[in-house]
Amino acid sequence: MQTDQLSRRTLFRLLGAGGALAAVPAWAQGHSIGARHEPPIRVGFDQVHGDVINLSVGAGQRTIQGRTGHGIAVNGSVPGPLIRLREGQNVRLNVTNHLSEDTSIHWHGLLVPFQFDGVPGISFPGIRPHETFVCEFPIRQSGTYWYHSHSGLQEQSGHYGPMVIDPAGPEPVACDRDYILLLSEFTSLHPHFIMRRLRTGGGYFNRQQTSWTDEYPMSVAERRMWAKMRMPPTDIADVTGSTYTYLANGRGPEEGLEFLFRPGERIRLRLINGSAMTFFNVRIPGLPMTVIAADGQNVRPVEVDELQIATAETYDVIIEGGRAEAYAIVAEAMDRSGLALAMLASRSGARASVPALRPPPLLTMADMGMNHGSSGSGGHGGMDHGSSGSAPGAASHSMAGMSMRDTSLLPPNVALGPGIDMVSMAPVDKTDDPGLGLRDVPHRVLNYRMLAALEPNRDTREPSRLFEIHLTGNMERYMWSLDGSMFSAVSDVPIRFAWNERVRVKLVNNTMMAHPIHLHGMFFEVVNGQVPAHQPRKNVIVVQPGASATFELTANEPGDWAFHCHLLYHMHAGMMQTVTVVGPEGAA
Repeated sequence: MQTDQLSRRTLFRLLGAGGALAAVPAWAQGHSIGARHEPPIRVGFDQVHGDVINLSVGAGQRTIQGRTGHGIAVNGSVPGPLIRLREGQNVRLNVTNHLSEDTSIHWHGLLVPFQFDGVPGISFPGIRPHETFVCEFPIRQSGTYWYHSHSGLQEQSGHYGPMVIDPAGPEPVACDRDYILLLSEFTSLHPHFIMRRLRTGGGYFNRQQTSWTDEYPMSVAERRMWAKMRMPPTDIADVTGSTYTYLANGRGPEEGLEFLFRPGERIRLRLINGSAMTFFNVRIPGLPMTVIAADGQNVRPVEVDELQIATAETYDVIIEGGRAEAYAIVAEAMDRSGLALAMLASRSGARASVPALRPPPLLTMADMGMNHGSSGSGGHGGMDHGSSGSAPGAASHSMAGMSMRDTSLLPPNVALGPGIDMVSMAPVDKTDDPGLGLRDVPHRVLNYRMLAALEPNRDTREPSRLFEIHLTGNMERYMWSLDGSMFSAVSDVPIRFAWNERVRVKLVNNTMMAHPIHLHGMFFEVVNGQVPAHQPRKNVIVVQPGASATFELTANEPGDWAFHCHLLYHMHAGMMQTVTVVGPEGAA
């Protein structure tokens, strides 16, 4: 089934009211699945390349460290195959659906005609069972990217894979070895069961909530404060290591993923966060990392000891092999409930010691939108975060920061209702925040202020318009939205940009969770203190709790594009919108 250009109205007639948020299938009613008749899914990925690439999506049985569950695989493996392309080539991708339900593939970060972007309800109807979706387009970029399903919650079940596009010319940074480290999660629970549990009891998967009052002594006033917020300060992640096994290239931490090296070699490690819900803190004890690309776009090299990679982000780093026999690549979940693990090994089987999980971080007053001091220092010393391992009282002052439903602070375009239970009273830019758990570590940690585009941006015009978009939610009811409105493929009113318009978008996070916001179809430049010509280009931006973040955009890709939080269950619950770019002839 080759999809031609379709209007939004035509798409909605084809889709009906279901859109991307499909009903729970009958076979997903139980707590866990993994039917014995399903074929086994391979762990790890092969490589496919060329001008014509065939991909098959099918179901199977996954087994990780002795736990078994249903999975969705591309070409029989999780992750799916590495798609390796070259800038300037023309590629034809044939995607065949062998599932009993609709599926899709979104080419995350790729510049493609919108009808091939792979989002049911926005850019195409989806791929029905036993049908083949054919998309053909020129490759206009290079870098590290990935692909994944945009149908239902299939991404959680394994429907994702890596993609690397080699540049037409030489790489700006040479290396001796080139490896991919794709981080994700495994659970034997069906994702629709997880979604139902999140909606009926937001703390169901957070086992750290049970003991935090004992581990972190607080005053009566502090306990009263957190009770008023209807959440504990340990509410860092919706789904944690009590449910997830964290994966490196599809393997659990006990399953021995290794990358070989020789001392002195320069290794390019392409980090991809293909998880559904997890921020990872990545470090290699004993070796620094030099960041050379973010979301596939080259940046000026910056050396760090650790970085946080949000869901859907990619970072390329250069590592120089040392003289030790092995080094551990540790990807610790942000809430420190578990880790993904790989080894840099000078010989097969060599192993380094793995550091113990660090104490879990806590939310502070700053994460409620309460700010004492400026965050414009270019580092994170100017922010009053409190210690990541200290008691809540270490940073508490008053409840003035995050108001409970003080909606008079919101602009008139925000839809008020039960979907909003918190409003940040003093959101400030925190692009210098390295992320929860990394604010007080003694070593160098990456933050957005440290990123600068290597090649100058083509368009440095002053934006003609400012859009302010509020990230809203009710954590107790598990309702997530943009500007108070939850996404509907049928009734959604898109954000409209004119052709080639230069706009500035300010995202204001009125919740106490970090959100990785992804724009399909285009890159934007993060407003991070760099001169406009060298603001870093990205397609995912993390907006810290109770904070704001700003990007600038040239609307030069016509069509309808998804704009959403990339935490899968947040998107599924409604934190999504459509961006429409009116084409040069005046029609999207």
